[in-house]
This record gives sequence, structure tokens and C-alpha cells, in this order.
Amino acid sequence: MDVRNCRGCGRLYNYIGGSYRNLCPDCVRKLEEKFDIVKDYIEENHSATMNQISEDCDVSVRQLEKWVREERLCFADDSPIGIPCENCGKTIKSGRYCEACKNTLANQLGSMYAINYEEDDEKDKSSRARMRYLDRK
Repeated sequence: MDVRNCRGCGRLYNYIGGSYRNLCPDCVRKLEEKFDIVKDYIEENHSATMNQISEDCDVSVRQLEKWVREERLCFADDSPIGIPCENCGKTIKSGRYCEACKNTLANQLGSMYAINYEEDDEKDKSSRARMRYLDRK
């Protein structure tokens, strides 16, 4: 049994995992209710800024940015709200990286796996090319 203190309210609770680390079930429920309020507010007020949403919905700007990075909140292209790409700093509407950085990372990962496959193929060829002897006694 994993007992922890809630980061939100300080109460002890039995930690069973989940997307909200170190929060008790009551705090998670309250946070999800706030998320629904924020989502409805954004749908009604397309031109609201991050600070306006934070003040009107009683949610921290940091929590709003976390929801945007998790891609739970997405803003329209004409919205003034944006967060910086974690790699290059370009303003994005959702996620962690801009499209250019996503493509670059995907290409780098793809090329890294291609190199590993080539090395594995060479190892397989070299292990098959050996001469083997059968010991008869």
C-alpha cells in the first residue's frame, strides 16, 4: 500500500496511480470540474487571454499551460493565446512542440532506428557466416 500526502490539500490518501500525480481523489475531482468550467469558458470567449481565463475561472496560468501541453486544451488559430515550443520557442496553440520540431524529432528518431537495424543485420550475417564443427566421440 502506497500512502502519500496530497499536494493540494495535505491529506493522506492511498495512491493508486493516475494522470494527476500526488493528488487525492477529491482534489482530482475538483480539478476536473475546473477543467470543464475552463473548457466551457473558452468556447464562449474565443478572444480571452490566458490571464483573463485564469482570473475568471479561478485556475492558475501554470495549470492552464499544463492542460495545453497535455493537449487537453486546444486554441483556435485566431486566438491570442499561445505557449512557446519547448525546443525553439515558436508560439504554438497546443502540445509541446511546433510542427517543424515534431518533424525534426521524428526524422532523428527514425534515422536512429534505421542505424540500429543495419547494425543488427550485420551482426546476424556475421554470426551465420561462421564455420561450425560437430564433435563426434
